[in-house]
Parts: sequence; structure tokens; C-alpha cells
Amino acid sequence: MDFSTNKWLSRLAKLAGLIVLIGISIIVFVSPEKPPASQAFINGQVITMDDNNSIVEAVFVREDQIIAVGDNAKIQGLIDNKTLVHDLQGKTLLPGFIDSHSHFPGSGMSLFMADLRSPPVGPITNIPDLLTRLQEKAKSIPKGEWVNGFGYDNLMLDENRHPSRDELDQALPDHPVFILHVSGHMGVTNSLGLIETNISEESRDPEGGHFARDKNGRLNGLLEEHAATPLQENMLDLGLIDFLRMVSHANNDYLKVGVTTAQNGAVSTEMTQGLSIAKVLNLTPLRLELWPQFDNFGQDFLNGTIEVEDFNRDRLNIGAIKIIADGSIQGYTGYLSEPYHEPFHGDAEYRGYPRVPYPELAQWIKKYHSAGFQLAVHGNGDASIDDILDAFEQAQKASPKEDPRLILIHAQMAREDQLARMKTLGVTPSFFSAHTYYWGDMHRDITMGEERANRISPARTAIDQGLRFTSHLDTPIVPMSPLLSVWSVVNRLSATGKIIGADERIGVMQALRSVTIDAAWQIYRDQDLGSIEEGKLADLVILKRSPMIDPLTIKDIKVDRTIIGGVTVYQQ
Repeated sequence: MDFSTNKWLSRLAKLAGLIVLIGISIIVFVSPEKPPASQAFINGQVITMDDNNSIVEAVFVREDQIIAVGDNAKIQGLIDNKTLVHDLQGKTLLPGFIDSHSHFPGSGMSLFMADLRSPPVGPITNIPDLLTRLQEKAKSIPKGEWVNGFGYDNLMLDENRHPSRDELDQALPDHPVFILHVSGHMGVTNSLGLIETNISEESRDPEGGHFARDKNGRLNGLLEEHAATPLQENMLDLGLIDFLRMVSHANNDYLKVGVTTAQNGAVSTEMTQGLSIAKVLNLTPLRLELWPQFDNFGQDFLNGTIEVEDFNRDRLNIGAIKIIADGSIQGYTGYLSEPYHEPFHGDAEYRGYPRVPYPELAQWIKKYHSAGFQLAVHGNGDASIDDILDAFEQAQKASPKEDPRLILIHAQMAREDQLARMKTLGVTPSFFSAHTYYWGDMHRDITMGEERANRISPARTAIDQGLRFTSHLDTPIVPMSPLLSVWSVVNRLSATGKIIGADERIGVMQALRSVTIDAAWQIYRDQDLGSIEEGKLADLVILKRSPMIDPLTIKDIKVDRTIIGGVTVYQQ
């Protein structure tokens, strides 16, 4: 997913000084809640996620830190008259879920844009329904102003195609319109939208992007990859109040499913400033892991204009530098070594394309790696993964680092030989495992064919290669639900109940590690997060029932309570 946001929150940046003053003046009212002096969690199934995957009965917490882990008798011996005691009554206690890749607070887009998602997430199944949803949204927007939508999926529509510029013109003649594809890598605009963004019939494709045209050579409104960037930036250029509403909405989306550390995997300067302000105003208790975009915000760190320490604070951390090397498999912009299963517009040799050409990719990876930054590189297609690994191998030769942990985001079509190279090079994959659920049928029948579809997000092969990996959801591409991610990597069932690659299924405990301790390890936070062990921070989640009992129902388990730093931040 590409969530480039050069303009997003530019207004917030201008108002930053004012907000800081406001924050100081009301700090007494927005100070984070303090945890109890001590808490005990007893009579439960405590899945610790330690090195031995130990399961115990109870945990003792002092303020924000785990002090003791063990059986009931051990913990009850630490309880005094000031201890808050939680009788779990057999419920399951886990480390808080760590979001290894998403775009917080992107799930709050639904407050301002038409939700155009198809089953199993939303109801849109055809283009007339999509247009009707946009028209309903337009009723509250003055003529001449943008109407935006998100999440449409051409492969899930009855027409099996993207809506066209002309269809948007006819449905909303008085508004510029932009609708973002479910992949986040493309979208469709109308004639007014093209005019507003200075795109004309004479416009040439930008590097790493494409203006789609009809059979007569006329722009049909579909903009791929970098060609869509100006419209993506425009749709996310929010005012202060709307941004703060977006954070609050997304905060609830994450806390109610047990997430304690959230991520934004492509932040600009303005986005980071906005999230910093949200932290000052205590609008979210989540720990935030922010990854600067390599070609704007990241360059400021590279050039020494700013330092990581200028932004890092309690519960907000600047992490890896993010590069997007290719696009989306379901959007036909992922870069493959072999052609797509069903020809793209009749081109039987079409393999997608790199978003960042190899020479440029290699240069950027070398620059950041030699400067000591961790890297997170988006690569879906196996040709893109080859490029990433080749570039990183050269960077490591030039500037060897013992434990680099380059994160290969999605790694969807990673081959077995590529996973072996990742192990050798110190690369760790983060799989969008729920692809098997949301698009498994489409990959089998349309984009990849059965053989390749069966090995998307190859978790079992990664384990066999000795690789630590994580599992993510890329929210708002799909709703945040770590337990759905766990369920997906364990069962590999599509939305229609078909198994997509039985040989790549893994056990429940290993899947739970991919959203807890291994997710902490991947970002160098495993010393204080990701497992229930003495000395670690008390980020915890209580589930209504154990995920170990029935693998087929893991995704349906409800979160009873979410705790961050010893403070209950969500309770059902």
C-alpha cells in the first residue's frame, strides 16, 4: 500500500506552535492516566510468548512493569491491600498485539470518505452501487469540492473492472472525484479531478506510475502508483479538527482488538507532527511506531537536518526508513518474474513493473544502510524481491552490519530460494497473511494461478528456513484484527472456505508469536515489549477464550480488555 502524504496535515504543521501552547495550558486535563500501584492477574491461561512459549496461571504488575510471572500461589504471595486483583476466571492473557505494518490512523478515513469496500468487509458488489454510495456522500459536500471514496475492488465487482472517468462524470458532474483502490496503489478520478490536478491528455507517465487510457488513447481516469500520488495527497489533506477526529476513531479501531503498539508505515514530516500533537493532547494511549518515507521525510534524517531524537518521546518512536519498491498483486502492479496468470489487457507477457527502478533502489538502500538506518522495503512480486535482496546484498558488502533486520514488507510472492537469501542477509519478512482470506480465490483464479497462489505469504517455508517473520494487515486496506491475521496464517482459508496452500499452514503458537514477540523483535523492541516476562512493560490483552482450543474459530474470539503500561485502555 502507498499512503504518500506530502500535503497531509500541512495545516497542522502551521498550527503546531499554537497547539503546543494549548497543550501546555490544559496539560493538567490531558495527562495520561496513571496505572495502579500494583495489579495481580490470577486464575487465567497466561500465554507468555517467552523463549519456551510457557503457559502459566498468573502475573503481577507494579505500575507499568511486569514484576512476576508464575502460578497462583507465587503471585498471591505478592498481593497486599493496595493491589488491584483481576480474577481472570479461566480467560486468556497475552502480550498486547503489536501491529507490524499498517497506516495508523488511516482507518479513520471512513469519517470523511465514501466507504466502497466489497464483501467480506462491505456491501458494494457492482458499479451502480458504488456510484450511488458516492452520490450519497456528495449530498453533504458543496458543489465544486472534492468527493472521495476508498476501498473499491475491481476484482470483486460484478463488472470485473474499474469504474471509468465517464461513469464518475455522469454520476457526479458538479464535483471533482477520486476513489482509492483497495490496494492503496491506484485510483480513479473524473474529468474535473484531472483538471484540478493538472493532468491532461498530453500528460506522460511518471516514473513508476501509469495513466491508463481507453482503446482510443483517451485517459479513462485510472491512475496507477506514482500517477495517483497527487490525488492521494489531496484526499488526505485534512484540517486540524478532522485529523484529530481521525486519530480518535482509529484509536478505537485498534484498542478494541487488543493492539497496544500501532504503526504508520509511510509517514511524512507533517503526519509525524500531527501524531506528536495528538500525543501531547493524549488522544491515543497506543505506542506508535513511525516509518519515514525515504524520498521526503527520511532525507531530512539522512542529511542531518533533523535527528531521530527530535521526534522520539514516550510511546512515539521513529523507526525504519520505508521504501515502496513495487505495487500490488491484485492491482496488477506487483513486479513479477513470470507473467500474471490472466493476461493484463490482453498482454500475455505482462509482469507488472517496479515503482522504484533498480539502480535508484540500490542507491537509496545503500545510502540509508551505510548511514546506520534500519530499512523496511515494500516488495510484493518476486522480481521486486530479487531487486530488494540484490540491492541489500551490495549495501551489506559496502557497509557490513551484524544484525540489520531489513524488513521486507508483504513479501507476498517470495520464492523458497529468496527466503533462503533473506536468512543469509539478515532480512526478515512481514507477511500480509490475510491475503489468503480476502483475495485467495482471486489470486488462484485470476492473478497468480493455483500453483503460485498456494505459496503466497509462505510462513511455513520461512520457518523451515529459520526465518523470524511477522504477520500484518496493512490497515486500512483491511480492518485491523490481529486474531484474523493469526487465524489466516494457521488455516489459510479464503472467504469462500477454500484452502489456499495447505503446505504453508503453521501452528497457533507460532502464529501468535508473529503478532507479539516476533513483531517486537523485528523493530528492535523485544527487550521491553512482546512477551509477558519480568522486567517488561505491562502491555497486555485479555481474550474471552483461548485461541489454543479451536484453530477454526480464532478470528471470532472477542477481546475482553486491552492494557497499555498497566492502564486499562479498553474494556468490553
